[in-house]
Amino acid sequence: MTTRYYTATSLDGFIATEDDSLDWLFPLGDIDDTSFPAFIAGVGALAMGSATYEWMLRHARTVAAETGAAWPYAQPAWVFTSRTLPAVPGADLHFVRGDVRPVHSAMRAAAGERTIWIVGGGDLAGQFHDAGLLDEIVVQVGSVTLGKGKPLFPRRLTSPPLTLMSVRQVGTGFAELRYAVPARQENGAP
Repeated sequence: MTTRYYTATSLDGFIATEDDSLDWLFPLGDIDDTSFPAFIAGVGALAMGSATYEWMLRHARTVAAETGAAWPYAQPAWVFTSRTLPAVPGADLHFVRGDVRPVHSAMRAAAGERTIWIVGGGDLAGQFHDAGLLDEIVVQVGSVTLGKGKPLFPRRLTSPPLTLMSVRQVGTGFAELRYAVPARQENGAP
């Protein structure tokens, strides 16, 4: 079982514009050319922040037109929020708040041996990292810059650095990078 932050980012490190738009992303390539179809087939549970969930709600018609359902995931999803949000009918949703550790335990039980997907945003992925629960980061770097927006990973990771596991070109719009996240060290010890 792996906990993986799988996302796309602009060349300058933003996963969305400052107003949570992903319009920059879709013209860059076909999702079926990426590793996403194989990845999602192996996912057993999802975690997302409220901004990601609200984006899904705002774009439910577009998502339904492309996938056949307003909520495209069969897997259970945990939505981290401090507010009351509407549920999507028929979706297996768990609205949670606070520390990611107990939620990760529930997600592991639901996922079994399958992957836990940290959908976004970057701060939520950072919280899983801070708790020592993030195993991998897979990022598709798009061939655009945004100048500002929602950061890919608003944490400083320098020691130990991430371990690059693979690089793959996806069409002319993306480079897909896969990193292992080293185990966190206590008290700065190696």
